[in-house]
Amino acid sequence: GMKDLIKRLQPDCFEDIIALVALFRPGPLQSGMVDNFINRKHGREALSFPDAQYQHESLRPILQPTYGIILYQEQVMQIAQVLAGYTLGGADMLRRAMGKKKPEEMAKQRTVFEEGAKNQGIDGELAMKIFDLVEKFAGYGFNKSHSAAYALVSYQTLWLKAHYPSEFMAAVMSSDMQNTDKVVTFIEECRSMGLTVLPPSVNSGDYMFGVNDEGHIVYGLGAIKGVGEGPIEAIVRARKEGGAFTDLFDFCDRIDSKSINKRVLEALIRSGALDLLGPVPEQPQRLNFNRAVLEASQAEAIKAADQSAKNQDMGLIDLFGALVPSGEDKVYDNYLKTGEWTDKIRLMGEKETLGLYLTGHPIDEYECEIRHFIRNRIKELQPARGAGQNIAGLVVDLRIMKNKKGDKMAFVTLDDRTGRIEVSVFAEAFAEYQPLLHKDAVLVVEGEVSFDDYSGSLKVRAKKVMKVVDARSHFAQRLVLEVSQEQVDGHFGRKLSSLLREQPGRLPVRIDYRNGDAKASLLLGEQWQVSPSDELVLALRQWLGREAAKVEYA
Repeated sequence: GMKDLIKRLQPDCFEDIIALVALFRPGPLQSGMVDNFINRKHGREALSFPDAQYQHESLRPILQPTYGIILYQEQVMQIAQVLAGYTLGGADMLRRAMGKKKPEEMAKQRTVFEEGAKNQGIDGELAMKIFDLVEKFAGYGFNKSHSAAYALVSYQTLWLKAHYPSEFMAAVMSSDMQNTDKVVTFIEECRSMGLTVLPPSVNSGDYMFGVNDEGHIVYGLGAIKGVGEGPIEAIVRARKEGGAFTDLFDFCDRIDSKSINKRVLEALIRSGALDLLGPVPEQPQRLNFNRAVLEASQAEAIKAADQSAKNQDMGLIDLFGALVPSGEDKVYDNYLKTGEWTDKIRLMGEKETLGLYLTGHPIDEYECEIRHFIRNRIKELQPARGAGQNIAGLVVDLRIMKNKKGDKMAFVTLDDRTGRIEVSVFAEAFAEYQPLLHKDAVLVVEGEVSFDDYSGSLKVRAKKVMKVVDARSHFAQRLVLEVSQEQVDGHFGRKLSSLLREQPGRLPVRIDYRNGDAKASLLLGEQWQVSPSDELVLALRQWLGREAAKVEYA
């Protein structure tokens, strides 16, 4: 907001920056003073001191720097001195009285001001009109000395952001790295600025955010929840002494076990800071496999490192090779058959440790199926008065407030990775769909898309809100299971019925069965209809195969 206003002002002197700081407050913004100030500066509005109907030439020197707008508390005091003969102490009393808005005190001040103006040879009625204007603006007045201090810092930081964007943003994130919500906001700003923020890594990151030789921002390990300064110091020290870590066993062996425990290791794995130490670091598309293997092998890595440390303390030498097989291809051999994480597990781990989804978007896992009931992604939406459109997205912001009648309503910001849009959920819809509205929920909204003249962007008025699972049930035709002859044993029927009964709903289930010679389809009866939740689909896939369960649409 500050940057946008500076662009509108196009200041040619520091005075305007100081004024801008005072203007950039709720009162002036709501009163229209910002527009008056800018229009007067650019000659689109005539200068007056302070108003076209009620002004006095003696006020010109006082109000000229702010184009006739009463903006500072110092100007209130100067006007009282020049126009009504106040002493400096008396003018400060007037400023305080106007700020506190006590009727009895203001009545006294009006009398003093009018008498003082008359003694200065100024018409009493004009003096009172100017007094009213001063009183109005005094409610918004800001101390100019404070404005000057803030303006200097604002100008300096804007200059740094313009000329050294990566370094500036790294410093800003480091200054507030314990406040995860702020770090998330800053990373969004980095993305909008076109800066690259590298994921956290124990092989490159320090405690604070930094910038590498390519100008990319290196994630600060101190921003990972659950790690702490002590473990990070031990990681950086070991890396400087012995070079990059090669695998998890090497990592645990080279760092004092007092610094790295199971809780810290889990946080590092879930944040992605150990991805480059996984079994297939050269394949970033296999993050789920990497992190699953790292998690499965962490107990052995800690145990081996502890034993190695004890042996060294006792002066023992392993004649048959190191207990910790670091740097060898076989270190993860016992864990290569570990089941992969799902995208949801990976992203939730990032959200819990970093405060944001770093390597993907929760809507990614629904990418294929939402095409069946979502015509346009957010960036492709067009206004359509009177026509409903379906929109899918992640809730990234939620504001709940009351309307004039006292009924609750909400403004929900949806993000589908192509863009963001604000959805208004008014009182009637809010009463029905409130339980679904919370941050990080993936929702499908049916509503009317229109153009908002105030914000200059699109907005949506919600008519209906659904969870993705409800949208599946609403738009899908059936849940299809692909089963081979080898999978059907004496326990098959019992296990299938147990899984289906856990998620009753209204979506039909069909089994496509095949053996070596033929295949056939069987539509189960109504008593076996299900709600196609993520949990049910995942359980069926883990049992029957990765592609064995799918929701089928028309």
